[in-house]
Amino acid sequence: MNLSISHTTTYTYDQPVYYALQQVRLTPKDRSCQNVLDWNIEIEGGKIELEFDDQHNNRVVLVSCDPGQETLIVSANGMVETSDSSGVIGRHGGYAPLWYFTQTTDLTKPGKLVRNLVSTIRAEEADNLERLHLLSNLVLQQITYQTGKTRTDTTAEEALADAVGVCQDHAHAFISAARLMGYPTRYVSGYLMLNDRVEQDATHAWVETYVEDLGWVGFDISNGISPDERYVPVATGLDYTEAAPISGMRFGDSTESMIVSLQVQQ
Repeated sequence: MNLSISHTTTYTYDQPVYYALQQVRLTPKDRSCQNVLDWNIEIEGGKIELEFDDQHNNRVVLVSCDPGQETLIVSANGMVETSDSSGVIGRHGGYAPLWYFTQTTDLTKPGKLVRNLVSTIRAEEADNLERLHLLSNLVLQQITYQTGKTRTDTTAEEALADAVGVCQDHAHAFISAARLMGYPTRYVSGYLMLNDRVEQDATHAWVETYVEDLGWVGFDISNGISPDERYVPVATGLDYTEAAPISGMRFGDSTESMIVSLQVQQ
């Protein structure tokens, strides 16, 4: 399947900004089930300072804001060819070793609620894939999808306690539990072609877990499936902070507002 993607993020400030630097992770990965045919990133109100590949093989573009700007626009668009591999990505690559994906982070630190999930899974007699699909189903049962209730810094434990969240919260809860069970697991941010609409409000998030004899396997907890040809992985990391589409900093007291325009279509 060939997917056409157009993604624009517009930052508006209530007073001129004289220094800002953004890390942009918006370039899809080339991998066994994905081939990037064409991709461009364009900047208005700033410029590209540097590009590099990080420890996860994420393409990172450093973007600075032109001094005195009140608007910064980051646009990414292109065409990606995908195929359905039933969620199996395969062998491990990148600079980070597998054990790196077993450590906890502030967002994925397991507490009582995560440990309760794990104890339920351990009571089931199942192989690795069955166990992980059971975990995915449990997380979705425990965290009802609802926007506007959590933040980018909401932890796995907080999302489970509140019992509501979005795809990022589902991913963090799954990651926390899977690592506690001994599975190397990573966060994935990217694009998903929806069947009912072209226009979207945000990128998507899911997870990948390393399973012996299979390699990395994807799980979209929010939709209860493994990723197929409608999914375009862009960045991976220990949690959201290492795979966020755009993150950065600025000097000054200006207030920032953000508008995202995203289209994904065949």
